[in-house]
Amino acid sequence: MCEALLPYAAEFFGTAMLIILGTGVVANVTLSKSGMKGAGPIMIAIAWGLAVMLPAFIFGRTSGAHFNPALTLAFAIDGSISWDVVPGYLVAQFLGAFCGACIVYLMFKDHFDAEDDAEKKRGVFTTAPSIRNIGRNLFSEAVATFILVFTLKAIPGHDLVDGMGSFLVFAIIMGLGMSLGGLTGYALNPARDWGPRLAHTVLPIKGKTHSDWKYAIVPLVGPIVGAICAVLLYDLFLF
Repeated sequence: MCEALLPYAAEFFGTAMLIILGTGVVANVTLSKSGMKGAGPIMIAIAWGLAVMLPAFIFGRTSGAHFNPALTLAFAIDGSISWDVVPGYLVAQFLGAFCGACIVYLMFKDHFDAEDDAEKKRGVFTTAPSIRNIGRNLFSEAVATFILVFTLKAIPGHDLVDGMGSFLVFAIIMGLGMSLGGLTGYALNPARDWGPRLAHTVLPIKGKTHSDWKYAIVPLVGPIVGAICAVLLYDLFLF
């Protein structure tokens, strides 16, 4: 593979891995015939943390391990990365998320076929609020992503043991899930929601309901606003 393409490949494979592990745990915990049915939100929060940490550990030195369009855009705005890589990163992230969701569908197809609850099927792929209020849902996603990105900005400023940065990423995601995840499903990442939501839309899932694209503005705009505010305030006021 051409060396210039390696960062984009890393973003694709890393995002696909993130979605396989992340939406996979939701399927594992919620689909009725799963052997881990009912394991609960704590398992989901821990697994999502690992879903981000593991590809970050693998691909961090190749691409910076963004796996998140909001993070890529914010880091371009504050000058941490060149705008030249942004289009390729965004394409790789959304495509990786879509492919990862398709793989989860193939692995759990028998479970999707056996599941009668269409909302549970959609919930494997998409985030959704516990109480729908678009304004507050947007605020929740923005605040959660702000905390994520603000913390990520701080990590390079500390003398950490090699690999500790990836563990801190796990801690951030798990902490956000446990503290704020019940509000909106804590997308924190437009690709994490839009890639799987598109997969839910186009895949031949037995007995599925609509993909609720009316809500999709929240996991798109909220994380982007939160990430941009985080980098601007970090650079302006603190360090």
